[in-house]
Amino acid sequence: MAIILAATMCSITSFKPAQGIKTFDFEEPLSSRRQLIVSAGASLVPTACCYGLSPSMGWAEEKSSDKEDDDNKGIVGDITSLFDPNEKTKKGKVLPKAYLKSAREVVKTLRESLNEPPDDIAKFRRTADSAKESIREYLGSWRGKQTVVQEESYVMLEKAIRSLANFYSKAGPSAPLPEEVKSEILDYLNIAEEFL
Repeated sequence: MAIILAATMCSITSFKPAQGIKTFDFEEPLSSRRQLIVSAGASLVPTACCYGLSPSMGWAEEKSSDKEDDDNKGIVGDITSLFDPNEKTKKGKVLPKAYLKSAREVVKTLRESLNEPPDDIAKFRRTADSAKESIREYLGSWRGKQTVVQEESYVMLEKAIRSLANFYSKAGPSAPLPEEVKSEILDYLNIAEEFL
């Protein structure tokens, strides 16, 4: 259906050159490369239109904002932000991208693990193992780093991890997590997420 529509909308037979554009008589032999390239290019234009290879039209809409963001101005800002090792948080603080990615992963996996019902042991183990792995990576990379140690998100994640570790060190590795400990850890994760 789309091919038939495209063929009827852009027929090769209806293609007429605009005034002032030189056309070539194809009965005579082509004498130069330039004539060959121009004639081949001119013959490809209607073909490209027929098969939908022309660029789409779009409306550009200007967005106005009261707050001017000096960090992200157009394409140059996008390219520089790609190579910038830092990122702005929701609260406007600039922190290392690697830290934010690692901390967000801890929040996500630990929350999933805490919210997973312990009825399905295999699924519970998978989520708990992924949370344990993300915590190990986070602590291995960011424990005691002066660039983030004073941040609220770091402090809250440290409290959540300590609460979890304290419970399991007292109750054992396979003990079910009580609701009050679970809610305390989830509160810490929610606060940490506000600052990421």
